[in-house]
Amino acid sequence: MAVLSRVHRISQQLAQLRATAYAKHDLEIWEFDVLAALRRTGEPYTRSPGQLVAETHVTSGTMTNRVGRLLARGLVERSSHPSDKRGVVVRLTPAGLDLVDGAISDLLDAERELLADMSAADQQTLAGLLSRLMV
Repeated sequence: MAVLSRVHRISQQLAQLRATAYAKHDLEIWEFDVLAALRRTGEPYTRSPGQLVAETHVTSGTMTNRVGRLLARGLVERSSHPSDKRGVVVRLTPAGLDLVDGAISDLLDAERELLADMSAADQQTLAGLLSRLMV
């Protein structure tokens, strides 16, 4: 019980770190998830809504709503699919790229600070032990 209680507490601490990093950039967690999914694709930072659904594990209706809200903020744009004019693609705008990059940078800084007291060897050991718990 002590081990899993600590894992749970660390999970809560990480969730707070993420929320704080995203809030500095006026981002909700779900906004970051969509923007980061687009960012991971590399240039031109484009995905179909279906691909975003698969990557973020939400329904197509939820993704439609999320893309619409990000469009309204100017963080993504929607255009016709280049090879299938019936479909659309969602692309990260320069403003969206700057915003998600800033949030990623702040999150990585916070994670580094959290792990600062652990040696690289200890971090590797911990990562290995935790991976054994993952299903």
